Amino acid sequence: MVLPQNKQIDRRKRPAKLKTGFVTPFVPPNKIPKSAVANEENVPQTASESEAPKLRQSQTVNSIEKMISVLADAGCTLINPSGPPCLPSDLHKLRNQLNSLFSSDSSLKSEFLLGLSSYVNSPSNLRRILSPSKRDGLGSVQSDSLARVLLLVPAVQSDIQNLLLEKLPEYFDVDPAGNIGGRSSSLCLEEDIARLILNQFRWLDFLVDSEAFTEKLFQVLSICPVHLKKEIIGSLPEIIGEKNNKTVVDSLQEMLQEDSSLIVPMLDSFSNLHLDDMLQEQVITVALSCIRTIDAEHMPYLLRFLLLLATPTNTRRIISHIRHQLKLVGASNVWTTQQSKMKGKSVVNNAEASILDALRTSLRFNKVICQETLNELKSLEKVQDHKVIDIWFLTLIYMNNEPLQKIVEKLLKKKILEGCIVETMFDQCVSGNTDLTRDYLPTLLSISEYLLACKEDKVREFGVRMYTNLFKELVDSYSRQEVLGALITHVGSGISHEVSSAMDVMVLLASKYSQELIPLSSHITGILDYLETFSIKNLHKVYEVFSLLAFSAEVSTGPFGSPISNELLVIVRKQLSHPDLTYKKMGLIGTLKIVSYLGDAKTTKHLPSSQKSNYEEALELLETSMNSCKQLPLPLIMFYDELALTLKKKALHPAIVEWTSKHVGDFESKFLCDLDGGELMVKDLYCGLEGDLWMNLDGDISPICLNILPLVSSSLRAASSLQILPANFVLLSSIEGLANQGSLAGIDALLGCPIHLPSSKFFREPLWGSLSGKQKQIIILSLYYAANWLRELLNVFCTQAVDECNAVSQATREEITLKLFKRLRNLVFLESLLNISLKQCSFSLPELQPHPESLSPYQLDHNRDQDMKNENGNGNVGLSQKKKKEKKNSQASLTDGKLRQPTITDVLRKAGAVPSQEPSTGPSGTCSKGSAPEPSVNPPHNINMSASVDISTAVEHVEAQRHKFRPLLLDCFAILAFQKTHDSCCADPASELPLCLYFLRDLNKKLDYFSPRRHILVRRMSVPPAFGEMKVIEFISKIQPLFPSLRRHLDSAVSGVRKDTDTCPDHWRTHSAFAGNPDIPNITSFRPSVSRSVIKETLQCFGKMLNIPNVQRDRSVLSDLLEALQPISISDCFFQGMQLIPSPGDIGYLYAGAYLFVGNIFDAACAVSFALASEVLLSLESVLVSFRTILDNDLNDIGKDIRTGLSKELLSFLSKKLGTSAYKLLMQKCDGVNDIEDGLKVKAEVIQKLLRIYLENCQSTSDSLSELACSVLPQVSSHRSALEDGCCFPTLCPATFYIWYRVLHEENLAMINRLVKEISLLEKARGGGEVEDVKCLLKKLQQSVNVAVSLVNLCKTHDKVNVRAIAVKFGGKFVDSFLKAFGFLQGQFELHREQIIQMVRELQTATRTIQTLCSDAKGMKQTAITSKIPITKRSMERFLFRVKELLHSTSSGCTFWMGNLKHKNLMGDVVSSQAYVDDQKDNMDNVSTENMDIDEPTDIAGE
Repeated sequence: MVLPQNKQIDRRKRPAKLKTGFVTPFVPPNKIPKSAVANEENVPQTASESEAPKLRQSQTVNSIEKMISVLADAGCTLINPSGPPCLPSDLHKLRNQLNSLFSSDSSLKSEFLLGLSSYVNSPSNLRRILSPSKRDGLGSVQSDSLARVLLLVPAVQSDIQNLLLEKLPEYFDVDPAGNIGGRSSSLCLEEDIARLILNQFRWLDFLVDSEAFTEKLFQVLSICPVHLKKEIIGSLPEIIGEKNNKTVVDSLQEMLQEDSSLIVPMLDSFSNLHLDDMLQEQVITVALSCIRTIDAEHMPYLLRFLLLLATPTNTRRIISHIRHQLKLVGASNVWTTQQSKMKGKSVVNNAEASILDALRTSLRFNKVICQETLNELKSLEKVQDHKVIDIWFLTLIYMNNEPLQKIVEKLLKKKILEGCIVETMFDQCVSGNTDLTRDYLPTLLSISEYLLACKEDKVREFGVRMYTNLFKELVDSYSRQEVLGALITHVGSGISHEVSSAMDVMVLLASKYSQELIPLSSHITGILDYLETFSIKNLHKVYEVFSLLAFSAEVSTGPFGSPISNELLVIVRKQLSHPDLTYKKMGLIGTLKIVSYLGDAKTTKHLPSSQKSNYEEALELLETSMNSCKQLPLPLIMFYDELALTLKKKALHPAIVEWTSKHVGDFESKFLCDLDGGELMVKDLYCGLEGDLWMNLDGDISPICLNILPLVSSSLRAASSLQILPANFVLLSSIEGLANQGSLAGIDALLGCPIHLPSSKFFREPLWGSLSGKQKQIIILSLYYAANWLRELLNVFCTQAVDECNAVSQATREEITLKLFKRLRNLVFLESLLNISLKQCSFSLPELQPHPESLSPYQLDHNRDQDMKNENGNGNVGLSQKKKKEKKNSQASLTDGKLRQPTITDVLRKAGAVPSQEPSTGPSGTCSKGSAPEPSVNPPHNINMSASVDISTAVEHVEAQRHKFRPLLLDCFAILAFQKTHDSCCADPASELPLCLYFLRDLNKKLDYFSPRRHILVRRMSVPPAFGEMKVIEFISKIQPLFPSLRRHLDSAVSGVRKDTDTCPDHWRTHSAFAGNPDIPNITSFRPSVSRSVIKETLQCFGKMLNIPNVQRDRSVLSDLLEALQPISISDCFFQGMQLIPSPGDIGYLYAGAYLFVGNIFDAACAVSFALASEVLLSLESVLVSFRTILDNDLNDIGKDIRTGLSKELLSFLSKKLGTSAYKLLMQKCDGVNDIEDGLKVKAEVIQKLLRIYLENCQSTSDSLSELACSVLPQVSSHRSALEDGCCFPTLCPATFYIWYRVLHEENLAMINRLVKEISLLEKARGGGEVEDVKCLLKKLQQSVNVAVSLVNLCKTHDKVNVRAIAVKFGGKFVDSFLKAFGFLQGQFELHREQIIQMVRELQTATRTIQTLCSDAKGMKQTAITSKIPITKRSMERFLFRVKELLHSTSSGCTFWMGNLKHKNLMGDVVSSQAYVDDQKDNMDNVSTENMDIDEPTDIAGE
């Protein structure tokens, strides 16, 4: 029987364990299993229906007993009272035995499965076979469960799998107590039957039928609860293996469409599967589709998965989807993230931080992703395609990859300039994300530092926004200290634009967060260490920051009672009392900035009587400032200007306005004199000079005059009060405007009053020559002060003539306009007269305007030195005499010079601790103690004072000291648009051309302020105080309304450019008389010369504006500018030969119209003046340069709308026209040969520019170079007598030969460098390029070699040292460039052997000539040539050995021999000192067949 057998087995297996009675395993089942019912048809039908249950139960018991028996026979004890079944020690033997048994007997297999199915109907029995078993002989060591052992039996594996999978749904929601609805995920593994079943399938050694099992598993998976479904999906790689990846991926994709919450386990499953490329792409596609719908908490896992699968082929697609579908900003914090530590710092607990961390780690360890991300961002062109996440991508790449930081910086800069990344995008990055911003603060600060140091205004504005937002978002002290520390570093950089932007940030922070900055003020005071290097503009910002902080501290500590307030006042008072003008000016700026806040009428508070009010504090500061600079003209000028500017910007307290009004109330007594019927009451002599009233616009009714001559003569040896006259008048006009709502009616008499100046008779030759040096100084200073008075009159009253001024009636406006025109004529007349006087008597004028750019002592000394050079550089005689005098006195003055050892007193005096005992001369040349040294007057030049002077001639001597003049404001340019209708002798519009010319020259100087060379030019400029704060677009917008007026005057000038077009010769004299100018016959106006100057200056202004980067970025400004240069119409014949003609309204069409208009002026100028035509041609080039810059996108931020209509075809078309115009001008005969040779009308620089324009824009540069070098230049004689008869270029003569020679060398070198680049591109192409391309390149190389050889050989007929120096220098450079193409020649040697050998032979003749030139230069000690010999010889040596390598490496059979080069002259004759028999032939290397020789220089062979 079975049972006794089992008992025997049990006793045999475990005798020690049988202490209790036998426990029957036959627990009545709750229900009959399906497998048992399936065998019901085998039961005999003879029994009655009442006996059927008993029969089925009996069959079940028999099946179970059979199953137990089979296991027992195999050595497995199923019935183990102490726990799970007991398995034998050799499981492999057990599995083999069962497999053999079931394979041989299918009925036994069926009965075994039926018994097992019945046995596991009980949860306890099922748990027993699923739990780990104990193995005999191994003690308490646990082993696989019985179910797992049976799963490894091939014969029954599929049946056991189906059995367990069918049991799985019964335990979805059953807890250990049997309650329904429990969460089995909360149970431990031993109690959770569902997870125990799942655990049996993990890591099976094999699967008999993996497809069927996979299908069955996914059927069950589809009905599993979510928690179990996630666990099964995550375990799929461990359960199924690698055979059914396609089925797994497809099934999971379908499930994901139904439930997106399964994404995380699916990603884990996909990550652990070994997928082929097709399935991997499918998985990536599935993952990418989930970015938009996935929860924020799952996004980091998805991003890590995607970037882990990134390859060079799919990275761009992944990055693109992430950029477009990931909504980084605004991700809600609705989940609880886990804490993790990174470098000892916890990660922020929000979704955005986790997402960024996932991106950061992925980018950190995969440089391919970084590079492809940058490529993706570079490829974006549309502004709307850029997202906020792009900033984070760039930040993360910058943070993780130091080698890519430069690329990230350049890309970010480019995107900002293009307007793709805007400031609001960065606002969204940091706004509301305090912790996130703090984590990435070091990286964000590094990026901000780079942006703030850029030259482009737009980029620096973005950097300013970044700093401001970082300070705003981060409220902790440490972070804000870091931000301020970075800003202080910028301030100390010494770079003007960087310092200015850093101070802009400080001003913004101080205005918005002053209370927050006060506790951090100790970190800001470091700015005060750099004050000496700041410009006036930056000094304003510094004191504005500290004034804001001090004023904010007033709330709690009273008016200026806080530490920062006291410190600021102490610094300012020290600066005011300092004897050095530099520090005194700093104190003035600081004082007035404090006054602007203390005296603000809107914020002034009334305090108790025991405390001073704010405005009283301000008045004390004003008094202190005034007392500190009463005796010093420049500081006082600056004080008046700054105070006037403050009054315009802010509404100050009435008490401050009243104090200012009282102070300027003595203007009349100081500077004005009463008249009687328009005449002087008393006519005295001043230093022997008779005075007269000039420029009286009001006639007999004028009650006053400006008393210049008496004041100049009385203060010649002291600091003249007239230095402060213009600034005092500006302050007076500001007070008048405040009192009368902008109207200047109370001081309008000053606009028309006459000026008391020396009599005009002194400007005639007999009297001028009889004047003493002192009298000449008085005359020059009188004219100088009068000219600056007129400039300030124009500045002040031009605001009354515009339509925006409502306080002035129309009649008054017309009267003021007429007077302004007259005053402008007075100014032009005075400056011409002043220029004549300075030409006769060189004199250093006092400064009336503080230097706008820098207050450092070094800059002031530099400006003084420049002034002295300009004063004494007008004639070689004066300069040489000065040098001789300095040399003679140098040894005698060593004790007073730089070599003198400074004493302690000197050190203390320099530091300001000891007052100076000697008068210190300021930058103006006046003494700081009230006395001025006698100005030195150079000996008069031999110039006739009565010689005729054209009013249009540039006032060179005045321009040399223009930076000392009072500047013209931009508002004055509105006078150009005024229509003058009175006091005209005729209706000819050309009468206004001299006035227009004056403004155009000033505008040209102001445009130089925005040029790339601004840091050099601004030192010699006179600009308004507020001009330095003005930006380019603001400047252009102010002069934009003048474009039509400029065009009107330009048309008038073009019509009057010919000599026979002067319809009214007395224009200037008539209008000069109307304006009250004295009659000086030698000052005239010649209309053709005025017209030429107007054309030149106008086109120069337009050319400069067209090439300002900010103008090229602004379509509206650029369009208006080009519209002003359009012809009446553009005929279709102009575009003849073009395929794609631009449409009207496009920028390209406007450029073409501007070129046509200027081209028409060029045609008119060619018939009149070579010099004028040259200037117009340079303007044509400026138009094309602007065109090329926009088309090539050199600025990296020009939008497509601006480039509409611009094409390379149009550029090439206009370039050819430019080349033709340059050729036409080079072929034009000048007024005379001597004009070129003597440099009277045409400078060598002009010829050089014209020739370069021609060669760069002609049809074929190589052909033109070849023609000029081989045919034209050899016709020029080396003698200076005249041109050769055969020369076809009138501009080419012995005087200009050197210019032509140098330009041809430069252009030939540039051409061969371009050929080297073309060869490099050709070699990179597949197949090495077409045959025709190779032939074309060889032809151009041959032409370039021919040009070089011809130019070098010209030294045989032109023996000038500078010509030979050019040949040696550029000959060596040409050989270097030629060697770069030697690899190409070596590759083409077999196909083009003869051509290459001929090319090398010809170049060899040039190298021999260069060697001869070097030898001659050494013998004659010509240093201009000898300094270039070493580099040139090294180049020829390399050329020698490269040719040897070429001929030896190719089986050409050429003869190559290398020997010592004999010392010969340029004619080929051997020099007598070295005429010996050459017996060194035996030492040469010979290779037979052809007779090709390359001689090596003696120096090289010997060394």
